[in-house]
Amino acid sequence: MTARQEKDPDLQRSLALLWAGRRRGSRGPRPKLSVEQIAQAAVRVADADGLEALSMQRVATELGFSTMSLYNHVPGKDLLLEVAADVAAGPPPDLAGAEDFRQAVRLWAGALWAGLRSRPWLLRVPLDHAPAGPNQLAWLDRLLRPLLAAGLVGGEARSAALHLTAVVRGTAQISLSTSSERKRADGLPHAGLTHAVTEFLDEEEYPALTAVHAAETGDQQSPDGDGLPFELSFGVDRFLDGIEGWVAARTSSG
Repeated sequence: MTARQEKDPDLQRSLALLWAGRRRGSRGPRPKLSVEQIAQAAVRVADADGLEALSMQRVATELGFSTMSLYNHVPGKDLLLEVAADVAAGPPPDLAGAEDFRQAVRLWAGALWAGLRSRPWLLRVPLDHAPAGPNQLAWLDRLLRPLLAAGLVGGEARSAALHLTAVVRGTAQISLSTSSERKRADGLPHAGLTHAVTEFLDEEEYPALTAVHAAETGDQQSPDGDGLPFELSFGVDRFLDGIEGWVAARTSSG
């Protein structure tokens, strides 16, 4: 069997659920319960009480069905998380009004950032393979458009898109984990990591970290006009600088 013929059974199982109800030509009466309904209920549970509260039993209760009824549509919790994550992602932002590829990419990054901040549980959903749901592929497609317009080709555009996605997700994860707005179990504010370790920083042992912390403390950066916080905006802009430089260098050498 050739590599093209080989199929990952886990991926095929995911695809069957993620695209359930979207196949053309399906006829007959609509079922009382669908994968879409189950996914929407799972999102409601996760939004309300976090990923820890999400279970097949909790979703079944939310919908008024038995747990076994859910298993007839979604065989396990891993797949429940996968379809819920795709539904929760929602449609990608409209970039049609962007002035250029840089603004389009920044708008895309800002929309993903906002989505992850509003639904932080998405960052904790395990990724067993590349996102393959309709919403997640739409997000990827929407980002690829300005990257292709900038002059990247083929695998370059895909690699750049995946890298930027990882940057936004990683920054969101760190930001949420160290945010001073987080609460401890007793309801008291949790100090940000940066401030918490200040007393342990020795200038001789950690000269660079001490200098950076002092600069950050004296000059707090506010979000840009498109909503990107400084820690993300700086990285996205340098990412875009690199793309422009790469394309320009290739064009001049060709």
